[in-house]
Amino acid sequence: MKEKNLFREKKQIAICITAVLIIGGFFLFRFLPLHKKVKAAKQTRSTQGMIIAKGISDSEQLPLFTNQLHKLKSELSDFEANIPRQRDLGSFVHQIAELMNQYKLKEQEIAPHAEIEAEGLNCIPVSIQCKGRLGQIFQFSQSLQKMDRLIRIKHIKLINDSDFRGEVGLETEVVIYYRSEIVNG
Repeated sequence: MKEKNLFREKKQIAICITAVLIIGGFFLFRFLPLHKKVKAAKQTRSTQGMIIAKGISDSEQLPLFTNQLHKLKSELSDFEANIPRQRDLGSFVHQIAELMNQYKLKEQEIAPHAEIEAEGLNCIPVSIQCKGRLGQIFQFSQSLQKMDRLIRIKHIKLINDSDFRGEVGLETEVVIYYRSEIVNG
């Protein structure tokens, strides 16, 4: 009987060892690889969800960017039209003199300086001086900025009248531009 019990115990131990090996093998060779794949799939799904959410957010902003683009295109559409093909300095000086007269500014002085040439675009600095009340000077400056021709106001200097008559002196330098004709040979 001892032999039978011993045989039975050995059989039970063999079954237990086999069960432990099967469970260990299943855990090691089947469960862990599948668990890693599931974890990687969840991570990929989470990443894709974030990418989709960002895409949705970006697509909602697309109409805003489209509107900005159309607005910028409309603002810049007349840019080249505001840069004449010819120098036309006389006409510009005449326009400035008319603006000064329109706002009844005194001691008017307009002095063009040496032209600066660049490839395809030339500029002429022009010094402007005059006197008048602050409101007149302000209106003149606003009109200067709204001219048909593209100009850049380099600096503006306002000088208070020393005898306190309420007049202000304006010294400014503007730069006017024109496109030089490029001859294609």
